[in-house]
Amino acid sequence: MGEEKRVHLSKKAPEAYAALRSFSSTVGRLAAEAGIDARLREIVQIHASQLNGCAYCVRVHVDAAVKAGLDADVIAQIATWRESGVFDERERAALELTESFTFIHEDGIPDEVYDHAGGILSEAEYVALSWVLVAINSFNRVAIAGRYPVPPRSAAPAPATEPVPHDHGGESA
Repeated sequence: MGEEKRVHLSKKAPEAYAALRSFSSTVGRLAAEAGIDARLREIVQIHASQLNGCAYCVRVHVDAAVKAGLDADVIAQIATWRESGVFDERERAALELTESFTFIHEDGIPDEVYDHAGGILSEAEYVALSWVLVAINSFNRVAIAGRYPVPPRSAAPAPATEPVPHDHGGESA
């Protein structure tokens, strides 16, 4: 991406961004209560961010995934989950649901995806994962619209215009 300056929505409307973070925190709590562990939350958030092309959120959630105990092999396999054997049936259902939510404008949530996920996930898990996906897709749009920078890790500290990171209220949504 170019060096063009963009308005950072999180900085220019902090009350709206705070509401999004609060929403995400609620979603994280619902996910935990439904039994959605950090591993699964980070897998779906990385995948949605990959699909949306949000490098900023991919970085945030890869870092969170590492903290949650995911290794480089699992993280690298997320983009190719259909061909990979590292994900269990529940994770595969969640990844399929992630794709439907991320591309909801194409086919909605197709009956076959809904039925498949519903046959593997409990209703509470389905609801919680759905809200996680609503939240991450929202954060992706904020970061993409603002072209939030993703400099090399070896780069100098970010300038003062760096966006507020979205930590999903401490618990990844």
